[in-house]
This record gives sequence, structure tokens and C-alpha cells, in this order.
Amino acid sequence: MDTGDTAWVLMSTALVMLMTPALGFFYGGLVQRKNVLSTIMHSFFILALISVMWVLWGYSLAFAPGGQFIGGLDWLAFRGVGMEPNPTYAATIPHQLFAAYQMMFAVITPALITGAFAERKRFKAMVIFSLLWATLVYAPVAHWVWSPDGWLFKLGALDFAGGTVVHITSGVSALVAARVLGQRLGFGTESYEPHNLTYTVLGAGLLWFGWFGFNAGSALGANGLAANAFLVTNTAAAMGALTWMTVSWIRHGHPSVLGAAAGAVAGLVGITPAAGVVDASASILIGFGAGLFCFFAVDLLKGLFKVDDALDVFAVHGVGGIWGALATGLFAQEAVRGLPNTNGLFHGAPEQFVKQIIAVATVGAFAAIVTWLILKVLDVTVGLRVPEQEEVLGLDSTTHGEAAYQL
Repeated sequence: MDTGDTAWVLMSTALVMLMTPALGFFYGGLVQRKNVLSTIMHSFFILALISVMWVLWGYSLAFAPGGQFIGGLDWLAFRGVGMEPNPTYAATIPHQLFAAYQMMFAVITPALITGAFAERKRFKAMVIFSLLWATLVYAPVAHWVWSPDGWLFKLGALDFAGGTVVHITSGVSALVAARVLGQRLGFGTESYEPHNLTYTVLGAGLLWFGWFGFNAGSALGANGLAANAFLVTNTAAAMGALTWMTVSWIRHGHPSVLGAAAGAVAGLVGITPAAGVVDASASILIGFGAGLFCFFAVDLLKGLFKVDDALDVFAVHGVGGIWGALATGLFAQEAVRGLPNTNGLFHGAPEQFVKQIIAVATVGAFAAIVTWLILKVLDVTVGLRVPEQEEVLGLDSTTHGEAAYQL
């Protein structure tokens, strides 16, 4: 066991944990004032809920030895997950630390989805949905991609830190949730301007900070791979912010603060699957593509298709995750990570791009179908949407009996 590696992954685990409350602030600033507490509560509550679920059964289903599609039950309640390293996943850090690090990924992924149904979903439905989704969507996909037993792992699909596992699953599921729940009252006729962009920029800054744990921590050691992931993460985020803000400036006539914050997050999403296999120059192109594609996805979804994905989860995480996964198949270089057969299309290996397409298509389809089934069952049993009067008054007062501001 290496103390330097252990120290870095401990720090990275804390950084990724910070990302979920940061997401709450990012989302909270974007909603109306009457719903800011309920929106922040989604992220904060999911941090608690999925942390317990992960210990009880989530980690075992995702990472324990099993079949190609789901893990076994050997590690239920962290039985057998001790302080010694597990060479299958990380030979130089405690097994418990690897499991805790992966816990933070499992926590933030369902929290990302909550932005799609903000301001209109029952809290009880959100709780049950998050628990079922983490069990039936997140755990299986994590096993497919990151477990040596998983079928996408065996196929050779690359996902360094969660482009498919985190961002495509949450983004596609968010789109399905937005369609199933329907539009907010007054969508298209009333203004839904963010009530506090200061919160949103704060959240974006904390997400950017925490993302170094997300990507550089995925090296699972204090080494050159972590340094490369750190560098390309920052570069892609910066390029995403510059791109989105510039395109918004050209299109709308002003350099948008929200555009800069959203673009940074889009760049971070785009680089996530590629952070361990691309160099700094490729990260500029990935950040540029993320800022560009995600900006137009927002306009397209809300303008043309009238989908009320309240906080643009699919446009940023779905589109950004798809772009990042495909860009991994374009720009990956074997020399960056030192693993054989990990070159992308632009480095002489078109088959890697095909593998990335397969991963994107299957993960997206699986997430969409299972999410739709979960939501339909919940709609029949507990109901998905709050009553119309509660939506008008706001969820802070009607659901939680509290107000965000006493002015």
C-alpha cells in the first residue's frame, strides 16, 4: 500500500463529495426563488440516501465479481471490503477507500437528473426514484464499464472517469423524466429567469474545483496519469467556458455570465471520459466541441422541441457526455496512459471509435428504457407531480414548510 496514493485518493474522494452540494447551489440559483430550498435539498438529501444505499448493496452490484451485466452479492454491507488493497481495482490503496471514492460518483449521478424535473416533482417520488434508479441503472452500467467482468469493459470501450456511467445515464434519464412529467405551468408564456446567478456561479466554481478529484482522482494514485488528467480537465473546462460565452455573445449580443458557467461545466463533462487517454491539445478541441454542441442543444430542445428540461441537464450532461465519449474514440492516444490498444481514430485505430459508438448507444438506450419504466410505475403508485396549487405557491413552502429568504 502506498501512502502517497492513499492520501491523493482520500483527498479526491472529499473533492467529489463536495461536488454534490455544489451542484445544489448551481441548480438552486437557476430556479425561481420559491423553489430554491427544494432544489438544493434534492442534492443534499441524495448525498445521504445514496451513501447508505451504496454501502448496503450498491457497491456490491456495481463492482463485486459477477456476470457480464451485474455484480454479485459478495460485498453486501461492505462485507469483505477491508483496509487491504484489492488488486483488481487498485493495488496501492485500501479497498474501502476505492469503494468510498466510487460512492461519491454514485451519489452525484442521480442528483444530476433532478435538474430536469425541478419545481414540479413530489419529494416522495424523487426519493423513491433516486433509490431505484441508482440500483437499476447506475449500478449495472458501472459494472458494464468499470468491472473486469463487464461486457463493455471486455469490449474495450474507454471511459476514464464517467462519461457513459455518469453523464450519459443521467443526461438521457433527465430527458425522459422531463418528457414524462411534462412542462411546468406557464412554460413558454411565463419567465423562468434564474433567481440568483451568484449561487450558480459559486456552484460552477465549486464543481470545477471538485472535478479535479473526479478526473485526476480516477488515476487512483499520485502519479503522472493524475497530472495529465488534472491538466486536461482544467484546459477543457476553460475552453468550454470561453466557447459558450463567445457563441452566446455573438448570438444574443452580450457576454453571458451564465453562459460562461454553463460552458465550463460542459467542458468538464466532455473531458471526463477522455481525461486519462488524451493530451492537452486534444482537450482544447474537446472543450470547444462541448461548449458549442451543448449551447445549441439548449436552444434546440427548448425552442424547437419544447421539452421542459428545467435546468438543461440533457443539453449539458447528455450531449456533453455523448460528445466526450465519441471524442475519446477520436483523440485517444496509447502513449498517454501506456495501455495497449487504446489509440483512437485520429491515431490509426478506427475500431476504437466504433466501440465508443456501441457504448453510447447501448448505455443511452438502457438508461432511457429503465428510467421510463420507473417513472411510469411511480406515477401510478405515488404520483410524480405536485398538485397545481402547490406548484404555483412553490415547493419550499408547500413541501418543506420553509422559506429560503427572510427579507
